[in-house]
Amino acid sequence: MIDSLKLGYSPCPNDTYIFGGLAMGLVPDQLDYQITLADVDLLNTLAHDMSYDVIKMSYHAWAYQTDQYQMLPYGSALGFGVGPLLISQGSKTMREIKRVAIPGQFTTANLLFDFAFAGANVEKEVMLFSNIESAISSGRVDAGVIIHENRFTYRERGFHCIQDLGEYWESKSQLPIPLGGIAVKRSLPSETKAMICSDLKRSINLADQNFHLIEEYVKEYAQEMDISVMKKHIDLYVNQSTRGLSEQDISSIDYLLNYISKTQQDHQSHSDWLFDVK
Repeated sequence: MIDSLKLGYSPCPNDTYIFGGLAMGLVPDQLDYQITLADVDLLNTLAHDMSYDVIKMSYHAWAYQTDQYQMLPYGSALGFGVGPLLISQGSKTMREIKRVAIPGQFTTANLLFDFAFAGANVEKEVMLFSNIESAISSGRVDAGVIIHENRFTYRERGFHCIQDLGEYWESKSQLPIPLGGIAVKRSLPSETKAMICSDLKRSINLADQNFHLIEEYVKEYAQEMDISVMKKHIDLYVNQSTRGLSEQDISSIDYLLNYISKTQQDHQSHSDWLFDVK
């Protein structure tokens, strides 16, 4: 049995909330985790390189790696009203947009942009999600796809929402938005995967029941984020789907996989993409 695993997740409040109990040694975990925190785009790259045993991934990036990684039933960022937004400075239409900032080629945010604006003649520029608003303000890009806490603060900074990309997905699919999940290497023994699930579930339960124990850990990585925004972030992205995927959630992920299979030549996903914890 493997007893030491490389674990990667983001410094965003929803992830530090989920993993805080494990990171701080508050959960009597069954396995030893070597933890790295990184931006979602870097995590997608690390997953592509198979560098980590357990890793937070965009569902978009993972769709191309279902032969190497399975999703765990716990820890996902998935739901209604949680999607990325396409914003600009001042009211603009898509006809006026030529350059768009995105937070990563294989982020679900980029996939949702393509889903809403299929065939749009725009030039995309990948950048760190926290730099997108300043790139719009400087005129470097005409619009940007924002994620995470920026959706709570963009209006007060004077930006205009061109399209709620999540709302568009919901209107077409009638399903929640699958943003990201916790993936595990297929090659790991089933016993080890089950232990990871158990550790993750207990870490989430600890955060739910005793948030005060991990609050400083979450604040540390939230950096300069206002506390009220941090709590809104957690309330939005840590939901019932995080605590266990429902049948509707699974249908949503299947919808995403089918969409990618239809739009990407020679792409095919594995049907057993979800690890059965039973």
